[in-house]
Parts: sequence; structure tokens; C-alpha cells
Amino acid sequence: MADVGTLNTTAAGIDAVAPKLAEGPSGPRPRPAVSARNIMLYGTLIIAALYYLLPLYVMVVTSLKGMPEIRLGNIFSPPMEITFEPWVKAWAQACTGLNCDGLSRGFWNSVRITVPSVIISIAIASVNGYALANWRFKGSELFFSILIIGAFIPYQVMIYPIVIILREIGIYGTLTGLVIVHSIFGMPILTLLFRNYFVSLPEELFKAARVDGAGFWQIFLRIMLPMSLPIFVVAMILQVTGIWNDFLFGVVFTRPDTYPMTVQLNNIVNSVQGVKEYNVNMAATILTGLVPLIVYFVSGRLFVRGIAAGAVKG
Repeated sequence: MADVGTLNTTAAGIDAVAPKLAEGPSGPRPRPAVSARNIMLYGTLIIAALYYLLPLYVMVVTSLKGMPEIRLGNIFSPPMEITFEPWVKAWAQACTGLNCDGLSRGFWNSVRITVPSVIISIAIASVNGYALANWRFKGSELFFSILIIGAFIPYQVMIYPIVIILREIGIYGTLTGLVIVHSIFGMPILTLLFRNYFVSLPEELFKAARVDGAGFWQIFLRIMLPMSLPIFVVAMILQVTGIWNDFLFGVVFTRPDTYPMTVQLNNIVNSVQGVKEYNVNMAATILTGLVPLIVYFVSGRLFVRGIAAGAVKG
């Protein structure tokens, strides 16, 4: 009897499904691989990629050519004979005025500027964002509004007052002064990023930790930090890129012996002594932009995750 009942149930199920199968497949029709929409989309992406990659290609191939080959005039042709002499000269021998030590001195100055500036600004901004997101205090909204306004104040209007302040406290023209300037100017936008990220985290975690008796620093160090790797990567990439590529603050707040790499690059490219060596200039340009490129390519996925997880949410 049980077998007969099972057969009857199976037959009933087949009878119920049969009309649907007869109707054919359901859902949206698959889009063709070649369509006007896809052609426009990928065509636009290819044009944009070529727009950005073509100058890089010209820089690379020019930096690998000797000056006799460059004088032939075909900037798009690959080098007939590859030479790394322009790279060596750009790093250690190119002259800027009386100094002929290339970009090497500027590179180490940039490292001494970037590393402490990134660490200080991110450390303070992460605590600020955490406090504004989870520990509301009297006047917190006003404080946050002031930070937002500070993020959009043009740097140029603040240069002269900062020069006076640094001169009065005796650190104008030093790497310490420039580190302080970069840390302060990076604080508003980083605080905004961290605050918006911490707001997007589940509030129940914070409340549960408070119920268990955890304090300000315990929650921050044991709960928030382990969950915040993507936003820390976003902040690091933004700060490294902004500080390493900065020219304005570097030329204003330092002296020739403490110039960062970008200022050294400008002095090498715009030097009026001797023959214009385009291969050396191209090699120097690539060397200067190499650090931000490496940082982005190594941590690019985490950057996208941090943005998607709340870095730009209000």
C-alpha cells in the first residue's frame, strides 16, 4: 500500500509540473554578447584605458632609450637598444643646481615625511571617528561640522599663517614641521571616513560590549580595530598618495637639503644647465610615482572593500 501511495504522489507531482514545462523557460532572455550597449560600454572603457596608459607607455620607452635614438623623433617606437643608464642617472647623478645626487636624497626625505605623517594622522583620525560615531558627547555635532568645513578649506589660504606659526616655534624648514602640516591637513577628511565607517558597523556589538563592562579603549582596540582593516587601507592609500605626491607644501615648508622627491623632480626636469635629457626626466618621473603605484596595486582590493563598506556613506 505504501508503494502505491508513493507512486500516486509522484504521479501527481509530475502532473503539476508538466504544464509549467510545456510553457517553456521563464525569466529574462539572455543578452547577446555583441550588442550596441556592450560595444558602447567596452569601447568607452578601452578609450579611457588608452588615454591613461599611452602617456605611461611613452614615458617607459623613452626612459629606456639613449639620447641619439630619442633625437630621431619617433616617441612611440620601442627602444632599439635598451639602456638603464637614464634610470641610474636620475636616481644618483642628475644635477639640481650645485647638487648632483639625483632623486636619492629627495626619496629618503619623502620617506621620513610620509611614514610619520600617515601614522599620526590615521591614529588620531581613527580615534576621532570612533568617538564621534559611538560616544556621542555634548557638542559632538558642532565638532564634526567644524571638521567637515576644515576638509574643504583651500590649502593656499592657510599657507602664510602656518609659515608664521612654524617659524615662531622654530621648526620652519624642517621635516618635523612638514610632518605636522600634513598630519593636520589630513585629519578632517580621515575623521569623516572613519566616522562614517564606524557608523555602518552593527550597533549591537558596541552595546553588548558596554553591557559586559568594556570601556572606551577596550571596545576600540578589541572590537573596532579588528573589523576596520578595509577603512585603514583606504586611509593609508589616500594619505600616502596625497603626501608623497605633494609639491606645494614641500616647496614652501622645507629647504633645499630637506626637499621631498617631488620638489627634486621639478628641479631636475626644469634644470637649465646642459642638454635637456628627456630619457633621464622620464625615468625620474616614473621613479617618483612608483611608491604610490605599488601601494595601490598591493592593497587595491581592500581599498575597494573599504569604500563599499561605508567610507563614502553619510
